Amino acid sequence: MSNQRFAVEFDRRVVGIAVRVPGGFMFFASVDEFEQLDGKLFRRGRAIARGLEKVAKAKRARRPAASRRLSPAIS
Repeated sequence: MSNQRFAVEFDRRVVGIAVRVPGGFMFFASVDEFEQLDGKLFRRGRAIARGLEKVAKAKRARRPAASRRLSPAIS
């Protein structure tokens, strides 16, 4: 079996690679934002996408409300 490697994109940027291994895909993060998924085995490629979305959603929820505003407050 040849090694199969794939670039993994999230939000229009490359965030890591996925390597096909027995049992699924091993994810290797290339950005700190997704380091908690680094080295994790995913059974399917779609599971990687769900994992990335879950991490991103959790990080968005932890940001203070002020940093989520689209425009600055006018005083």
